[in-house]
Amino acid sequence: MAQGTGSINSDYKDWEWSDDAGERARLLQSPSVETVPKNSESQGNGLGATSALGAVFIVVNAALGAGLLNFPAAFSMAGGVAAGITLQMCMLIFIIGGLVILAYCSQASNERTYQEVVWAVCGKVPGVLCEVAIAVYTFGTCIAFLIIIGDQEDKIIAALVKEPEEFGSSRWYTDRKFTISITAFLLILPLSIPKEIGFQKYASSLSVIGTWYVTAVIIIKYIWPDKELVPVEIPTSPSTWTAVFNAMPTICFGFQCHVSSVPVFNSMKQPEVKTWGAVVTAAMVIALFVYTGTGICGFLTFGAGVEQDVLMSYPSNDIPVALARAFIILCVLTSYPILHFCGRAVLEGLWLRYTGVTVEEDVVRERRRRLLQTISWFLLTLLLALFIPDIGKVISVIGGLAACFIFVFPGLCLIQAKLSEIQETRAISWWAQVSYGVFMVTLGAFIFGQTTANAIFVDLTA
Repeated sequence: MAQGTGSINSDYKDWEWSDDAGERARLLQSPSVETVPKNSESQGNGLGATSALGAVFIVVNAALGAGLLNFPAAFSMAGGVAAGITLQMCMLIFIIGGLVILAYCSQASNERTYQEVVWAVCGKVPGVLCEVAIAVYTFGTCIAFLIIIGDQEDKIIAALVKEPEEFGSSRWYTDRKFTISITAFLLILPLSIPKEIGFQKYASSLSVIGTWYVTAVIIIKYIWPDKELVPVEIPTSPSTWTAVFNAMPTICFGFQCHVSSVPVFNSMKQPEVKTWGAVVTAAMVIALFVYTGTGICGFLTFGAGVEQDVLMSYPSNDIPVALARAFIILCVLTSYPILHFCGRAVLEGLWLRYTGVTVEEDVVRERRRRLLQTISWFLLTLLLALFIPDIGKVISVIGGLAACFIFVFPGLCLIQAKLSEIQETRAISWWAQVSYGVFMVTLGAFIFGQTTANAIFVDLTA
């Protein structure tokens, strides 16, 4: 069996069998990354395809996405501009730290994907939990994408049919459930079925253009607001001290690029931890400016009344905003198949490991299994999207899982990596790194527990 490249767009045969970990899917890797084979003797000798500058833009692309639509609402939940910026800056330290830890552990374990690093460093149980978390996270993100499509189509259709938004549409073909369903069946499902998704690699540049355009529109609309815009109340402090934590899922969801980061690191011409630290710092600063610009300007424009999806707060007949909606729809349409492919690959890996068969032995049934997995995944996400119209409710759930990818698993990897070192005496730096790992795991567990409990008992039961 040939070893393929470590890219999400690689051949689906790019699997590797090992007695300790079974079949591991090569997934959640940037569409823009091309890497050398894992076992190549040239690995780490400067023969990767990606320069440091290229890696910066790939990581930025992995971080930026439809999650920026929720940042103005996150600033509102946090209690204002000062609280929102402070929360982002504090979390950014650990976000960058987690990315550096993953590169360090990838280099130490010679593994090239996120879940394989966790498997190799932490063992079977954390490895399985990591793969399950990735599957659930990608599933929830696909639901969020469908909700975003419905939100933007509602506004576009309202402008085209010129009906008052507050009364809804009386035409059956403009009903939200119908428009989401027809878009999903005609465009998303056909893109999700193929065995390979190499054609999706061009979508990454389009996503970058779309997110930057949305940010530019929101900033311009704040600087030069519409004349009919009514002054709104601008909160300057959180309603309660715990309200600040409600903004954490959005921040985690927005900055979560950690699962994609491991193959990006291994694709670099010089995959060194020090260089990688500079790469991810630059990338996260760029993402910070984009998210902060969107969050501040969207929040100051609409105040406490901002919608969970900020574009929903703008009128339907605003042409620049309508173009932003079209960009977002296009980005989501191309992103859903990639996320689905990642989740499907994890499920395939778990299934093959559970049954104990190799890909070669099970190749005859691969097509039937892939069709079943794809259709089941698609129908479940569509059904949930039709009856959960608020993107904030979905992000509040999957944002907690994003915290696990950012804090918990990197923290566990750091702890285990340091404990496995054979040293006669352990220096202060060793204890400092272990303590840092423990703190990351504790912080991530707190964010996951708090946001998940809040999502279950407040958002989903409301």
